[in-house]
Amino acid sequence: MISIAGPVTRLHAPMDKVLLRALSLILGFYHVALVMWDPKLYAEQIGGFNIVITPLMIWAMCSSMVFGLAFKPQNWYWQVLFSPYFSISILIYLTAVRMF
Repeated sequence: MISIAGPVTRLHAPMDKVLLRALSLILGFYHVALVMWDPKLYAEQIGGFNIVITPLMIWAMCSSMVFGLAFKPQNWYWQVLFSPYFSISILIYLTAVRMF
């Protein structure tokens, strides 16, 4: 049986940097704070909560906390689920939509 965990770990190796972890954590806390402070205003700024944005936003915020706090899942499916590539991309998108 071929182990997938090794290749997935190597795929995430370029992201395993302190500055990227800090960026992920800051973006996650930023969006959590905005949602908690005034959900209606935040929803207006990002174009509303809908069936696509809401689950992706919640998942990206949770995943950014897992990655930002340097937690490294052992199984490949958890590594893929909490991948920083997806979570940072979604949070940067939400930040850009909110700002512009």
